[in-house]
Amino acid sequence: MHDASFAVVAKAGDRIADLSTPRPVIDEDRLAANIARVQSYMDQHGLNFRPHIKTHKIPALAVAQIAAGAKGINCQKVTEAEVFAAAGFGDILITFNILGQQKLERLARLNEKIPALKVVADSEVTVDGLAAHFSGHKPLTVLVECDTGGGRCGVQTPDDAASLAKRIAAADGLTFGGIVTYPKPQSAAAVEAFIAETLAQLKAEGITCPIVSNGGTPSLFEAHLVTSATEHRAGTYIYNDRQMLRMGHCTEDDCAMHVLATVVSRPTADRAVIDAGSKALTSDLQGFSDYGLIVGYPQARITSLSEEHGVIDLANCTGPRPQIGEKLFIIPNHTCVVSNLFDTMVFHGGGVVTRVEEVAARGLVW
Repeated sequence: MHDASFAVVAKAGDRIADLSTPRPVIDEDRLAANIARVQSYMDQHGLNFRPHIKTHKIPALAVAQIAAGAKGINCQKVTEAEVFAAAGFGDILITFNILGQQKLERLARLNEKIPALKVVADSEVTVDGLAAHFSGHKPLTVLVECDTGGGRCGVQTPDDAASLAKRIAAADGLTFGGIVTYPKPQSAAAVEAFIAETLAQLKAEGITCPIVSNGGTPSLFEAHLVTSATEHRAGTYIYNDRQMLRMGHCTEDDCAMHVLATVVSRPTADRAVIDAGSKALTSDLQGFSDYGLIVGYPQARITSLSEEHGVIDLANCTGPRPQIGEKLFIIPNHTCVVSNLFDTMVFHGGGVVTRVEEVAARGLVW
């Protein structure tokens, strides 16, 4: 059991420079600007926006997203949705195939609790399981998940999408809610073609398709090119990270999350060691060959992680090199994973702590 004295990692008014590390810190101004920027884009193009909360897992941040104009939220698992339902959110889309008696029972309780719960399915097995459980109860809204090129889940053709939609519409206990996709980036034309053909087939069958949900932060600023979509889902944009930098969706000044770490060793002239390892930065490379971008030291490379140590190669640094005791701000490769590694997030403005928020849905991955 944790000693309660370790629970308070920071409080309002503390200086970021004095925090114990490793610790993710969130810049309030950048956070607010990211929320406003994306909501403005969606409003400009007449798209409903449904933020994916898996990036932050914090109800207070979803409140800010809704206040800015978002229409409901996107969760990935039933347990995440339970946390946000308890926090007062009533329009939740869970973008995951839900299978198994325990999950279905929890899903049914959640469906009774909130007014607008929606889930996805991409197979007859999933649809039939949902129908068997929800028959005779409050109907559950189900969207057909379509693989428009992302290569993950989803039916493979518009024919398959229309066929599964018919099965949902005919099932007792289920309501057909529309279609959903998570495409690969820069593929708007292919996504639109798949969706348009699906909608044509549904119309021919006399099936109404209320929601056409497109998704992804990597596809964020081409969302308007998918003209048949009614909404877009994205998560990472609220913090941004190194992968978003690489894709040109933001600058370093738009990255709201940094992992604050301390240099604890300089064994050689070309090597530094920090107190942030895989338990703080994650081992998720996201296609990079190193584990984060060190602000102010762009030529330094975090080349390896063990659980508690990060090893930095300084060989290419032409200027000053970080010294023992120095605190470093690191832009992680993937912010969403970092959120799931910590109990709390520290927010700051001008280097001073403004608040500390519990990561309420941390660890809820089932």
